[in-house]
Amino acid sequence: MSSAQTPPNVLTIAGSDPSGGAGLQGDIKTFSALSTYATNVITAVIAQNTQGVRAVHPIPAEMIAEQLDNLLGDVRIDAVKIGMVASMDVATTIRDALTRYRPRWVVLDPVMVAKSGDILVDRAGIRAVRDVLVPLADVITPNLPEAAVLLGADTPRTTQAMATLLPELTHLGAPYVVLKGGHLSGNACPDLLATPQGVEWLEAPRIATQNLHGTGCALSSAVTAYLARLPAEANAHADIHAAIGDAKRWLHTALDASVHLDVGQGRGPVHHFHAWW
Repeated sequence: MSSAQTPPNVLTIAGSDPSGGAGLQGDIKTFSALSTYATNVITAVIAQNTQGVRAVHPIPAEMIAEQLDNLLGDVRIDAVKIGMVASMDVATTIRDALTRYRPRWVVLDPVMVAKSGDILVDRAGIRAVRDVLVPLADVITPNLPEAAVLLGADTPRTTQAMATLLPELTHLGAPYVVLKGGHLSGNACPDLLATPQGVEWLEAPRIATQNLHGTGCALSSAVTAYLARLPAEANAHADIHAAIGDAKRWLHTALDASVHLDVGQGRGPVHHFHAWW
């Protein structure tokens, strides 16, 4: 917690999701469930539901700059999660604002491919995320299709192929990389973590559920919340490693509890508030 034991303030910079499972709505739920105060800056209005994406309307960079300057000039932000960014202008706007007001932690979820398989950004957006935002981040959390898009590679189908992508991802500039293996088949759901100290597998059993909408958003925002909750003096590898592990365990429980929700006719959301109701 921050001084005087007030909840840390966290920010999501992301696109919207009317169904509430992903995007900034899902991030706000995760932040709130994990005892942090949620703020948000919207980058795109997206017409989507549990079955897919219908349309994407990007917010102009000038309006995103206004949102960021007004918020960051007023509210102390302890950690930031960056989600969908669709253009170089928006990426540089975010970079410039976060450089001026530098929060303690920056987590980047390179949202480029929806769970439905819909591609959300064009080539310019991909370059913007890779070249401008990845070097700004402390932690990046790509899934396998997103990692492949970032690197111009084929999507891995095995753990061996997954591991071959990691060196190139680390060379993009973020010190911590969580390469999510949820798209692989099998009974396990392995993530691959790269840190300045080395590489390790984070294993978890796969949960048999179709409620996978927003899982990537939930993990990255959980990492953001747990980092924001670290004591002010914490900045060691062990603290960051623990935050990532806590976030993965929280998401596993949220997935397991998603059976208690009935949202939509496609891929439903995780249960962000499983510990509360």
